[in-house]
Amino acid sequence: MQYATREVIKTGEGSARAPRERSSPAVSVPVPHPHLQPYPVAMDGYDHLFKLLLIGDAGVGKSSMLLRFTDDTFDDNLQSTIGVDFKVKMMQVDGKKIKMTIWDTAGQERFRTLTSSYYRGAQGIVLVYDVARRDTFENLDLWLQEVEVYSPAGGRDVVKLLVGNKIDKERVVSRREAEDWARSKGMLFVESSAKTKIGIQQVFNEVVQKILENPALLSNTAPRNRGRKLDGKAEKSGGGSGCC
Repeated sequence: MQYATREVIKTGEGSARAPRERSSPAVSVPVPHPHLQPYPVAMDGYDHLFKLLLIGDAGVGKSSMLLRFTDDTFDDNLQSTIGVDFKVKMMQVDGKKIKMTIWDTAGQERFRTLTSSYYRGAQGIVLVYDVARRDTFENLDLWLQEVEVYSPAGGRDVVKLLVGNKIDKERVVSRREAEDWARSKGMLFVESSAKTKIGIQQVFNEVVQKILENPALLSNTAPRNRGRKLDGKAEKSGGGSGCC
């Protein structure tokens, strides 16, 4: 499996981009993903459009993970997201161009009614906790219940991945305990550090690969405006504006 990525475009106009999550200092050395190579993928041409959600308690590093993956940047002073934000990222996997919209949701309780609607149409959900804060791990069951309530088919038809973030800090949740929890829920599992870049690329590679392996999820990810063929000729769309 060969992967390639390019830089992210900025969030859409009007996106709520207020204070984001605070991240913590780290000491580890970055480890690049062995299968990743830069690739100039055009944003206006893709084979599949994936929608991914980042969920979990406030302060676990969801925003930092997103910025590290899309912009390869890290900000120690990043504050908690208010509402919902998103970025777009292109990947190329085995010759397939994948366009990802990655939604960064607020972890605070008061934003739950706002973020619940964003579960619809998602092919992948990344559930994040902080390995240095046990409460964020103990709250995972509550987040999974939310997935089951708001996702179609109770979340059974989406790819779910658990991430233990901030492994650059002194942990209070062991890898074994988290692996056992993820296994019991039928979820993938990765540990990461947005500060050092460790595991960040793997998180999204794993989710994308699992979506590509699921024909049911892929069925609604092809571009909608490629045009139908009539008598061997491509039918051009009429006037008017579209909505994404």
